[in-house]
Amino acid sequence: MNKKPELLAPAGNLEKLKFAVIYGADAVYLGGKNFGLRAFAGNFDLEEIEEGVNFAHEKGVKVYVTVNIFPHNEDLEGLPEYVKALEKIGVDAIICSDPGVIKIIKETAPSIPLHISTQANTVNWASAQFWYEQGAERIILARELSLEDVKEIRRRVPVELETFIHGAMCISYSGRCLLSNYMAGRDANRGECAQACRWNYSLVEEKRPGKFYPVIEDDRGTYIFNSQDLCLIEHMDKLIEAGISSFKIEGRMKSVYYVATVVRAYRKVIDTYFGEKIEKPLQYWREELEKVSHRPYTTGFFFGRPEDNALTLESSNYIRPYEFVGVVLDYDENNQIATIEQRNRFSVGDEIEFFGPRGNDFVQVIENMRDEEGNNIETAPHPQQIVKIPVRQKVYPYDLLRKEKMNDE
Repeated sequence: MNKKPELLAPAGNLEKLKFAVIYGADAVYLGGKNFGLRAFAGNFDLEEIEEGVNFAHEKGVKVYVTVNIFPHNEDLEGLPEYVKALEKIGVDAIICSDPGVIKIIKETAPSIPLHISTQANTVNWASAQFWYEQGAERIILARELSLEDVKEIRRRVPVELETFIHGAMCISYSGRCLLSNYMAGRDANRGECAQACRWNYSLVEEKRPGKFYPVIEDDRGTYIFNSQDLCLIEHMDKLIEAGISSFKIEGRMKSVYYVATVVRAYRKVIDTYFGEKIEKPLQYWREELEKVSHRPYTTGFFFGRPEDNALTLESSNYIRPYEFVGVVLDYDENNQIATIEQRNRFSVGDEIEFFGPRGNDFVQVIENMRDEEGNNIETAPHPQQIVKIPVRQKVYPYDLLRKEKMNDE
């Protein structure tokens, strides 16, 4: 029997960390205010990292911290002190890729396990062997590998392997982007990606300088770099049998709703493989992934070269069929009243779907609604407004509410 792999979830801030843990992650990864590659995510200061670690460890969940920038000299200032602080807090690993950063970590906090970032572009067993000999406990493989490539590395190197299974794909090799720096002065390899691959472009023929030829797809522009999103939920059996240690979900800049929905779906599918009785079939969980904001899905490089439609040329828009509208804070069983924190506008008469980590999903029309003072209201328009609504089935704190978007929304 294969060893049960770790399900690793993104945590862009403390709230997202808690939802990832509650919805079934075995581990989460997060970034501090400095030294990571997601400068525009919420990120954590040291006090928040400590709170997150304590929350996760109470639930038996691990926390990995990214220190995966490619630093210039000035970026190294304060790094030894930061690493020592992470060691004191008790983080479970540091994700890194730069040899200088690795040197500093090994000198200042040798007890912290090292995970080699996908930014290191590990695409062969010899590179994996090298990082293993440097003391790495895990290697996060490049996204450009096939499943057969992964199996070959697994056969040759006794190190934990981590692969991405879901989320945005980057057009640059393992995310090592140069476009952002040269075109916008924002270094993607130091955490400030401008997403230049999402801009509109025209072609210039070599012998006709100054003649710009737009590649027109629609009135919104052309999206020739617009990669689809990775989704491997229908192939988890193959990945588990390949001996991969950790399955990684991309998305530290995504919403609480995204994190909860995606983590729950993969959690249920993995648990089903290992014999746990889950009431709903694989197709149900595949359809759940259609309910979050995403681009059309692809299997990436796992089964050979990406298929011809791995780029979306028609639009750069995300598919957003459902809207996240609220979080359950409490439930009064005697009166069957749920206390809800609003996240997007909803109204009396709306058909709302409730779902949570237990899988007890159901749909209900909102019959009436009261504000915190007990006044009847028709709609909840204010961000994070607290409202009370009758709910016929038991719900729990951290359960979420969503509604299907109408065509005109």
